[in-house]
Amino acid sequence: MLRAIFKTEAGSTTLLLAATIVAMLWANSPWGDTYEAFWHIPVGLTFGDATFSLDLRHWVNDGLMAIFFFVIGLEISYEMRLGQMRDRRLVAVPALAALGGLVVPAGIYLMLNAGGPGAVGWGVPIATDTAFVLGLLAVVGARCPDPLRAFLLTLAIVDDVLAIMIIAIFYTASLSVPALVTAVLLLAAIMLLRWLRIWRAPAYIVLGFALWVATLESGVHPTLVGIALGVLVFVYAPSDRKLIRAGEAVQELTYAPNPRAAVEATRLVRMSVSVNERLQLLLHPWSSYVIVPIFALANAGIRLDSETLSAAMTSPISIGVALGLLAGKLLGITLGTWLPLRLNWGVLPGNLVWGQVLGGAAVSGIGFTVSLFIVELAFEDPLLISEAKIGILAGSIASALLGWIIFKLAWNRGGVCAPPDAAAEPEEERPELLSTPVGPDDHVRGPADAAVTVVEYGDFECPYCGRLHPILEELRRRRPDVRFVFRHYPLRDMHPRALAAALVAEAAGRDGRFWEMHDKLYAAQRALADADLARYAAELKVDLSAPIAARAARIERDERSGRESGVRGTPTLFINGVRYRGRLDLAPIIEAVEKARPAAAPGKKTP
Repeated sequence: MLRAIFKTEAGSTTLLLAATIVAMLWANSPWGDTYEAFWHIPVGLTFGDATFSLDLRHWVNDGLMAIFFFVIGLEISYEMRLGQMRDRRLVAVPALAALGGLVVPAGIYLMLNAGGPGAVGWGVPIATDTAFVLGLLAVVGARCPDPLRAFLLTLAIVDDVLAIMIIAIFYTASLSVPALVTAVLLLAAIMLLRWLRIWRAPAYIVLGFALWVATLESGVHPTLVGIALGVLVFVYAPSDRKLIRAGEAVQELTYAPNPRAAVEATRLVRMSVSVNERLQLLLHPWSSYVIVPIFALANAGIRLDSETLSAAMTSPISIGVALGLLAGKLLGITLGTWLPLRLNWGVLPGNLVWGQVLGGAAVSGIGFTVSLFIVELAFEDPLLISEAKIGILAGSIASALLGWIIFKLAWNRGGVCAPPDAAAEPEEERPELLSTPVGPDDHVRGPADAAVTVVEYGDFECPYCGRLHPILEELRRRRPDVRFVFRHYPLRDMHPRALAAALVAEAAGRDGRFWEMHDKLYAAQRALADADLARYAAELKVDLSAPIAARAARIERDERSGRESGVRGTPTLFINGVRYRGRLDLAPIIEAVEKARPAAAPGKKTP
């Protein structure tokens, strides 16, 4: 999940949003009656005298969504065995945050609906829509660092597991014991095949389909089958032996191309990667680009006439769902994060700060896919279904706007991207003077005989450095006699793309284009992925193929000089070798520059 989903999040979210809009337009068009009529068309399978039939919406909700949850099960299995969820201290915080994000929204909803006809819908506001959340974070860009994405993805995994458990336990209307026993026996058969290491896809497909039918007939929601089967799929790290054998087979194919060598190389290369990862690669695009948009098309068609909207505005169901998503998720996830940190039960990945966590908690109130899913299970009355769906839309939109505002405020407020140990050393104990004078190896812009030199220790992914960049550009325009120096200080724990960007800038510097790349990186600060950096290098005709050792050493020299000068965060400025402690705004920086100028000779004007 932490790897493949980044490749599809923006595109799949766009398609999901488009499907939602189409469903809304369809349901509210002059042909709105055809929306429900279409999704209630029965479609069935016949085996002799036996008939198995569902309407189109149930095929989507009970069938296609089982595949969606199968992919989630694959991701859970991978993360628990090889991924971030192996580290209990990293999992503890998002797991308890997910629990808080379930309990508090449900509690808020029940405060408004306990004892009423809507009480059964308490599960509607508990789920976070991972696809929409990641899509919004992709738009937020550099304001949301990768450690926050990792935190929210781990939270989403736990959230999905808890939601499926709630669906299985609380939204099962009636149980058929014979069908349930059959489902248990089929699941045992699948586990036996796995234990015997029999990897024949047709056997698993047949048994899996039979298990889905038996579970559906038992009364337990079949999406539970998807999660269970996904978790059971074998996952392993590639062993050295398998990698060596695959490498040898590819080498043999290179030396003597022939069909037998090609088949053997293909087999060994495929076997070096676990079935789990191969299935994720195969199914994730289908889940993201096909299944979830079809689900939205089948379930998001809410009738929004004046009567429905006026009823929803006073409906405890709509208000409970909207408040549960907006306030419940923010409060629950925040408390669920604070408590384990306070008790030292776990840590946040990548040294996240509270502004980022609050933004992530707010956008987690976007509850769409699973929330709509639970609505169809919880209610039968079309009016209650409509009110609950309106609450989902209102709460999700409000949560997205609140998250956007929090990220924007966190991005724009004054300060530095300081690592956690910055506060450990009192400010007065840090050196006041620049430890390493400006030399011929520095990146310098401005006259060599300048009376004032401004040295910046910066990080290309730091949002505050990005905010400072146009200010320094304006200063350079107003004071052309000032010399500017840039030194690298990538905060690697907080900004995982910063070092790669610095390496690309150094490659440009080797070709005499450092400042061009410097300006381009800050102008496109929210797009610093490897593909983006390669594109910028190609645009400036910068060669990235040379060994990186010299560039890395150059960056390390800057970092060392920064540490010796007391730099703890970015951006940090030194004006004529003295640490600047004022606000990072144009007027105070200009004032500091003017104060740093040597006294002008009599009769000579200071520019």
